[in-house]
Amino acid sequence: MLSGFIIIFILIAAGAFCSMSEISLAGSRRVKLQVLLEKGRSEASQVLYFQEQPGIYFTTIQFGLNAVAILGGVVADSFLSPGFAGILSVMVPQPAAEKIAFVLSFILVTLLFVLFSDVMPKRVAMAFPETVALSLITPMKKFIFILSPLSRSFNVLVNAIFNVFGMTDKRRDDITSADLCAVMEAGTMAGVLRVQEKKMIDNVFELDSRTVPSAMTVRENVVYLGLNESDESIREKVAEHAHSTYLVCDGDIDHIVGYVDSKGLLARVLKGQSLSLQSGVEIRPPLVLPDALTLAEAIDQFKGKDEDLAVVLNEYAMVVGIISLKDIMTMLIGRLAGQEEQIMKRDDHSWLIEGATPIDDIMNVFRIEEFPSAESYETIGGFLTYMLRRIPNRMDAVDFGGYRFEIMDIDNYKIDQILVTRLGDIE
Repeated sequence: MLSGFIIIFILIAAGAFCSMSEISLAGSRRVKLQVLLEKGRSEASQVLYFQEQPGIYFTTIQFGLNAVAILGGVVADSFLSPGFAGILSVMVPQPAAEKIAFVLSFILVTLLFVLFSDVMPKRVAMAFPETVALSLITPMKKFIFILSPLSRSFNVLVNAIFNVFGMTDKRRDDITSADLCAVMEAGTMAGVLRVQEKKMIDNVFELDSRTVPSAMTVRENVVYLGLNESDESIREKVAEHAHSTYLVCDGDIDHIVGYVDSKGLLARVLKGQSLSLQSGVEIRPPLVLPDALTLAEAIDQFKGKDEDLAVVLNEYAMVVGIISLKDIMTMLIGRLAGQEEQIMKRDDHSWLIEGATPIDDIMNVFRIEEFPSAESYETIGGFLTYMLRRIPNRMDAVDFGGYRFEIMDIDNYKIDQILVTRLGDIE
C-alpha cells in the first residue's frame, strides 16, 4: 500500500507539471515576455514560439494528463484497494470489504488528483504565468521531444480537421484601444494610475475620434484685426481680448489675410512703434484645415509647418473657426478644467452647461453611451437643434438618455446655456 502512495505522489507531480505548463503558456502576456527577453531571459523566446505554434505543445500536454489519469486509476485499483480491503475485512465480510475498498480508493485518488494535480497548480500558474512558463519550458521541451512521434501524428490530424472547418489555432495578440482602456481602468482601480492620468490618456485616444470643431474657437468667438484698422482700435482690441495670436482679415472674417503674433505686437509697443497693420507688422500666412479632420490628423498637418494657427473651413470654404496646437494641448491636458467651466453642477440632480460643450464631454459626464446620428453635430447645442428639427427657441426641451435638456438662453440663434435635469427628479 505504501508503494501505491509513492506511485500516486509521482503521478500527481507529473499531472501538476502538465497543468501548470498548460495554464502558464495560455496566460503569459506577450508584452511581458518581450520585456523578459530583452532583459536576457532566453527562455522567453521559446515560450513566445510555442504561443505562436501551440499545437504540438498542447497535444503533448493532453497525452500527459490523460496518461496520468489512467495510471492513477490503475494504481488505485491495484495497490490501494487491496490494502483498504485488508483493513476493512476485519469489520465486514470480504465481498463487501472489496467493494467499499474500491469506492474509498477511487474517492481518495480523485480528491488527491483534483486538489494537488489540477486546482492548486492551475491557480499558481494563473497568478504567475510568465514566471511559471519560463521555469517549466526547458523540461517541457524534453517532454515534447520524448512524445514527439505520437504528438506530431495527432497534431497533423487536428490541423486537418481545423482546415476542413476553416478554423485556426494561431494565437492573436492584437491590442485594441478598448483593451488598453480596460487595462487603464483596472490600473486606476488598483491605484497604479491616478484618475487625472487616466483621463489624460483617455483624451489621447479621443484624438482619433474627435474632429477639429470640437476643440476650435468657433467663428462667433474669433477676435480678428482688420487690415486697415487704426492703431488706436487695435490697441483697444488687444487690451480687451488677450490672445497669443490674432487673425488678420480684409473686411470680414471670410477674407483672411493671415495672422499676427502678440509677441510681435508687444515688441512694437515697447519700441513705441505703431500697431497699424500697414506699418510693417509681420503678417504670417495661416494653415488652412477642413472641418472634417480629426484632431490627430490636425496634429499631423501642424507637423513640419512653422505655423501656430490654423483656419478651419467647411465644405463651402467658409470660415467656421480657428484652432492652434495650444487648443489641442488644452483638450489633452486642460480639459479637466475645461469641463468644469462648460459643465457646472448646480446640485445633485441638475447641471448648467454651455451650448458649445463637445458631445463627447456630455457622454463622459452623464454616462450616455451613444447619441442619435452623432456624426451630424459636434456640440450639445447641435444635438438639440438636430432633435428639434428647427431653429431652437428659449425653453425648448429634449428628453434623452434619462435627462431633460432645456434651453435657457439663446444668443443670435445660437444656443448659449442649457439646463440638464434628471428625468426622475422632475416633479
